[in-house]
Amino acid sequence: MPIRQHRRLLLSAVTLTALGLTTSQALAAPSAPSAPQPWQVRHQADIGKQHAKKTGATTTRSTFSPKADSGAGDGGDEAENSAEGVAQYTEARTAPGVVAPGAYGAAWSQLQSMPHTDGDWKHVTDEPYNSDDPRYRDVNSNSSGGAGLVTGRITGIAADSNGYVYAGGANGGVFRSRTGGGHWEPIADKLPTLSTGTLNLDEGGRLWYATGESNTGATSYVGTGVYVLADPQHGKFQPGNRVGGSELESTIIHALRFGGGKVWAATSRGVWSHSTSDLSGPWKLEFAPNPDYLPGGSKAKDASAPYKNIANDIAIDPRDPSKVILAVGWRGGDTYNGFYGKAADGSWQRVSSLGDLPTDAANVGNVTFARSADGSRYYAIDQSPDVAAHNPDTGLKGIYVSKSGSPYGPWVLIADKDKLKGSGSALQDPGYQPGIQSWYNQSLQVDPANPDHVYAGLEEVFETTDGGAKWATVGPYWNNGFPCWSIDPTKQTGDCSPTVHSDQHAVAFGSYQGKVNVYVGNDGGIYRRPGNGQLDAWGHGKDWTSLNDGTMDTLQYYSVGVGKDPADKSGKGVIVSGGLQDNGESILRAHDKVMGSNFGGDGGDTMVDPANGCNIAEEYVYLDMWVTQNCAVNDGSWTKDPSKATSYEVAPPDKDSSAARFIAPMTSDPKDTNTWVAGGRHVWVQHKGYAIRSGSEWTSAYDLGAGHVATAVATVNGTVYAGWCGPCNNQGFSRGIAVGNTDGTGWHQLNLPVDGTVPNRYISSFAVDQNDAQHVFVAINGFSRTWTEGPGAGNGHLFETRDGGATWTDVSANLPDVPATSVKLLPNGGLALGTDLAAFYRAPGERNFSVLGRNLPTTAVAQLKTGPDGRLYAATFGRGIWSINPNELSEDDDSQG
Repeated sequence: MPIRQHRRLLLSAVTLTALGLTTSQALAAPSAPSAPQPWQVRHQADIGKQHAKKTGATTTRSTFSPKADSGAGDGGDEAENSAEGVAQYTEARTAPGVVAPGAYGAAWSQLQSMPHTDGDWKHVTDEPYNSDDPRYRDVNSNSSGGAGLVTGRITGIAADSNGYVYAGGANGGVFRSRTGGGHWEPIADKLPTLSTGTLNLDEGGRLWYATGESNTGATSYVGTGVYVLADPQHGKFQPGNRVGGSELESTIIHALRFGGGKVWAATSRGVWSHSTSDLSGPWKLEFAPNPDYLPGGSKAKDASAPYKNIANDIAIDPRDPSKVILAVGWRGGDTYNGFYGKAADGSWQRVSSLGDLPTDAANVGNVTFARSADGSRYYAIDQSPDVAAHNPDTGLKGIYVSKSGSPYGPWVLIADKDKLKGSGSALQDPGYQPGIQSWYNQSLQVDPANPDHVYAGLEEVFETTDGGAKWATVGPYWNNGFPCWSIDPTKQTGDCSPTVHSDQHAVAFGSYQGKVNVYVGNDGGIYRRPGNGQLDAWGHGKDWTSLNDGTMDTLQYYSVGVGKDPADKSGKGVIVSGGLQDNGESILRAHDKVMGSNFGGDGGDTMVDPANGCNIAEEYVYLDMWVTQNCAVNDGSWTKDPSKATSYEVAPPDKDSSAARFIAPMTSDPKDTNTWVAGGRHVWVQHKGYAIRSGSEWTSAYDLGAGHVATAVATVNGTVYAGWCGPCNNQGFSRGIAVGNTDGTGWHQLNLPVDGTVPNRYISSFAVDQNDAQHVFVAINGFSRTWTEGPGAGNGHLFETRDGGATWTDVSANLPDVPATSVKLLPNGGLALGTDLAAFYRAPGERNFSVLGRNLPTTAVAQLKTGPDGRLYAATFGRGIWSINPNELSEDDDSQG
């Protein structure tokens, strides 16, 4: 049935209920997304990741809903791509070994004693970011999905009864609102890490901040422990607020739970506890299932060590705090996975039976608990490694309740994938249904005033008001495809209600001006709705408000590009674009007060024409490149006529998971901006610049070899440098640099022995001298051998050659031992380097580095680029884009040393 006919029929059936249902009046059968028309299939931009097939066949970037592919070399569904993206981001910092505890802490300590250059960083992306911006209602944008204003991933939320809300960014630190959400201010920027595991308010009103993002076992950014702020309404976190000693450094913390005068921490290195009254003294290790794999253990250097002691959550009996259940296990499955309780002799033993909640290792993966305030209920979400391995639709085992209030149960199943799918979910397609990413997406909270009122977060937000008998998808993945949806820009999201961004990580209840609210945190930031919210005619929450007002920038950029704005009459204004984790490509024009999203999905690497910022090339994932020459402006009116497209897929043939990195490198020649180089297994070249319209216009200049994929590329005057890895993980890690010409001649591999000058670690960036292509700097990711135990891990992070790579010199000098991500030669002859903690600068003729400028938050600098306005731009993975004037760096207010 055509979608418009279907919509009219459905509206006639729900005219009365469309006036506004309360949450307790859940629809008996909310309408599923109707079958899309062909033009809609092209439009439905994936707010999450790429779901396209990896078979090498031509694919569109946007599919109505994700489909799993089971063929060899496939794995195109979002869950697999999310896992792979996280794994590769981690590999760059850990391979070829395991990073010892204290690595980031030591680098941060050294950073504190370094001099700073003159000059202040300017926050570029401190504007609201509208994912539904009607200017960019392109088939490949997120616009019309319904998520509205977004920011970067929020992984922790706490709220009180006085309107104070605290939100923690994945790598952005903690922000405070005094107005029930919005008007945010950072309160953790003085800490050595801004990576958020979780946030909790205790009964005394203290704010507990657990660092180390808790989304995988070998996380990209570990933490430095747990911090407590006694007066969160007025104070800010300081390093001295840390609880205990260094025991929890270099871990991730999944959950903090309180009971019996203790705080319990579920970490990537087991379960620990500490007194809540005396915050001094060390943390106590309560349980580690495989202690030989802990630091100092006999197997600590094993490549699997980061996955052997993962604890996900802790359930404490409210009536007897001595009764505790530990949820332990790696999401991918291991023999130690399970629930553990204390035996009579004080030892921790596997629990054999909990009712419906499975206890066998195959079915206990990522688990989240939530307890009602009155102690009458416990709830749990369970992700099953076995289900994830064998069910192409989901990884979810179920949602459960213990009506006894005891973590020992008996537990009863109250929701599974099919029940949630029938509650108004947008995820109806085979291969992508509720819980498909439950290893990554989990949040759970009980209304303090009603033990039967529960919010559960997976890819979407689900709510029950009757203890799980009925559920409503109050925050669907998107509005695309529902009968209420419309691409018509004059209707914004049609008559669908605004929804939340996908991929849920945190939820909390709080009050403001006497009204109870619920807050959810996800890959698009933080959203709020009334505690007694209402449903619209389609069974979705009709009263969501985005709290991403631009005052909290936790955007996670992989890249940045800058070009002159052709619409700016002064000739000085620029367009700033950047690729983002799960938030597409942002675009900020010269006089914008709101950023727009002109490409959807994940945004990877970015190129922008310096002379015309509306000429943009951006990567989705796995080298799936797209290009526009009008900023991708499109009001959506052409959507039934693809000949009027304003963006084009121009991906080289290497655009799958076996032939390119998740975020693959691409660049243009500064001497000839029409010459582009992109790296997968092959080094690809094309000479049409932004006028390219097809992937067939690329030619392979060089084959890096089977199993090898490019990690960095650079070119000047036809000379190309391509760094590669393969294998790229700890098992047999190897790397190299290939050098040749864009015409395919002169290609050769440099001699980089494992124990040579250049370490056997991930090659992240090149800077080639525009006046001499034989003069090159290379940045090396990961930690030096001091912290990394692996073959040829070596020392140093920055190396220089003046003979095209025949010989190299370590020029790391006084740089802290921290992963280096991006190196840039500046027009003044200075050298800038981005790292996981800061940006650094070496003045012309100097040997040592200073911290580059002031005011840049302590977060990862993913990429450095210069703009036509003369400024240096930094894309950070957690705090947006910043810029600084290099001309202010010549005078150092501290000696260069």
